[in-house]
Amino acid sequence: MSDPMAEIRASFFIECEELLEALQDSLQLLYDGAGDSETVNVTFRAVHSIKGGAGAFGLDALVAFAHRFETALDELRAGRLSPDHDLLKLFFQCSDILADLVRESRDGLAHDEAAAAPVLARLDALDGGGAAPEADEPVAFQPMALSFDLADDPEPPAPGTVWEIRFEPGAALFASGNEPMYLMRALRDLGPIEVQCDDAAVPALEALDSETSHLAWRVTLTTGEGEPAIREVFDFVEGMCKLAIAPAGLVQTPDDPTPGTASLPQAAEPAPRPAIQPAPAPAPADKPAAAPRATVRVDLDRIDRLVNLVGEIVINQAMLSQSVEEACLPPNSPVRTGLEEFLQLTRDIQESVMMIRAQPVKSLFQRMSRIVREASAAIGKEVRLKTEGENTEVDKTVIERLADPLTHMIRNAVDHGLEPAEARLAAGKPAEGTVSLTALHRSGRVVIEVADDGGGIDRDRVHRIAVDKGLVAPDLQLSNSEIDNLLFLPGFSTAASVSSLSGRGVGMDVVRSAIQALGGRIAISSERGRGTTFSISLPLTLAVLDGMVVRVAGETLVVPLNAILETLSLGREEIRAFGPQTHVVKIRDRFVPLLDLGAELGYREPLDDYTGCVVLLIAQENGSRAAVVVDTIEDQRQVVIKGLQDSYGRVPGIAAATILGDGQIALILDPVDLITQASGRTRAAGPALDRLAG
Repeated sequence: MSDPMAEIRASFFIECEELLEALQDSLQLLYDGAGDSETVNVTFRAVHSIKGGAGAFGLDALVAFAHRFETALDELRAGRLSPDHDLLKLFFQCSDILADLVRESRDGLAHDEAAAAPVLARLDALDGGGAAPEADEPVAFQPMALSFDLADDPEPPAPGTVWEIRFEPGAALFASGNEPMYLMRALRDLGPIEVQCDDAAVPALEALDSETSHLAWRVTLTTGEGEPAIREVFDFVEGMCKLAIAPAGLVQTPDDPTPGTASLPQAAEPAPRPAIQPAPAPAPADKPAAAPRATVRVDLDRIDRLVNLVGEIVINQAMLSQSVEEACLPPNSPVRTGLEEFLQLTRDIQESVMMIRAQPVKSLFQRMSRIVREASAAIGKEVRLKTEGENTEVDKTVIERLADPLTHMIRNAVDHGLEPAEARLAAGKPAEGTVSLTALHRSGRVVIEVADDGGGIDRDRVHRIAVDKGLVAPDLQLSNSEIDNLLFLPGFSTAASVSSLSGRGVGMDVVRSAIQALGGRIAISSERGRGTTFSISLPLTLAVLDGMVVRVAGETLVVPLNAILETLSLGREEIRAFGPQTHVVKIRDRFVPLLDLGAELGYREPLDDYTGCVVLLIAQENGSRAAVVVDTIEDQRQVVIKGLQDSYGRVPGIAAATILGDGQIALILDPVDLITQASGRTRAAGPALDRLAG
């Protein structure tokens, strides 16, 4: 039997991730100057909620730090602090430490108090140290207990105003998982309280509706805080309860005409309610407020099994289609009609299942913002991260495996891409550098770009370092694109000395290998003095793809459909010889290289004549194109991706494999990698092509 408390605890940490995400968003808005008072409130509530939940589980270190962070945010909310650049940088550091504490509490790890000490000292200095609790002072939140006795307070009553509070929860409050006991405990943090439960509205047992709330509470609170601090306790149940707050003595009831009494009217009395403004938009108990869209948390292994089963359905559907085709049934037969409906249904199911695994890249981008802060602090640069397209969705597996290469690229942009502040000012740039992180969908793939506004790639220096390291021959003439790609060579580094960020020649080659392992590609564009952009193109999912089935030298292959611009049949006048062993094809006043797929894969020698051959016009991310010769085009279909790397390692030009409808295994090509690695040999020895070239 599973432990219910363990499940609740796991749910709390999942909720913490969402709250930390909201905290990062609101801090970034404030940092960008786009925030307002509500943004500050969102920031405060996120920390306050983490603190409250952590207290319920006795996570003292997390509660203590959240309390001190919350105190500083309260100063900002009250207007006693200004959200300037330095303060927000401090709050970002606090957010990082809070995230570490959440992770350490979840995993049962020890917390390094020395690392957080400088940040805590700066927090305490914001209000002179008076708002923070003593190091050994327990925070008022306690682990869950069965007792609801809140009146036994060891502290003597503090001087302050006496407030009267009436709290009537609605059904929506309990349905959302809130507990009045914790609200009362939060009120107790403000000062001594007396609580009375009003059960006058509870019906007889036979008429009791377990889904309806029948209880209310009357609270007398003595505190030096004002009404906003009291209402803040009920922020997260706003709209799910009826709430009345007033200073004692301002409320009169027919049963208690004496001024100054601290009581509120009973729920069962017909007397009118006191003239106290209720919480905004209260929801009646029988009509709960509209809740957010319901979600269900599912174990990832279950989703993976579902994805695999859908893949098997796609394969079986293809086999069934093959059998119907071989049976030569007429197009309007019931079997063909039903098969077409089954095909559409299969595709709809597959797309829906893929959407379950799809997640926004926002969590990954927020992780990179911390990398930027830590990397810039390590080398003393002022760097701002700009993000765009955070809601772009991609397969969860892609997000998880993209974290490491993206970290390398971000650190590389901060360390190598951006110049020191003095050099930037001398070049007429602001002292603060900018790293941009962008995600978008393009041609059925997701494209992630990492750009900086630094000095760009010094290609002369890159070429010189490559020659000095023996990576390229001294007399080899390279284009700008080829020089840029030297950065991906193993052991290459432009760092003058080894630092905590770079200099050991490990990084960009690892990045390219990781991207290629995901079926992706990476390209570089750079302009001297303006900056550099790394562009990563990735598949939306690692499970299925739309492909074109082709035949080459008796072998069946699959070419991803999103890489194909068009298909052509070559005429003699369109083919031109280019060098002793290669050809180009003229397509609408533009020449593109001709590649013989059979020869490139080693299936056969180049053909003597390509007149009448079928070619696929393939486009690369950088805009270049190539015409790939195949024997025939068989079909266009959706195929299930089966990885090869675990068994065979990475095969140049091959992305994966699949099972076709007839049970045959076919290789799935990586067209861009194939073109990059191609020899381009399309001429065999003999007079036939010499006459053609003439």
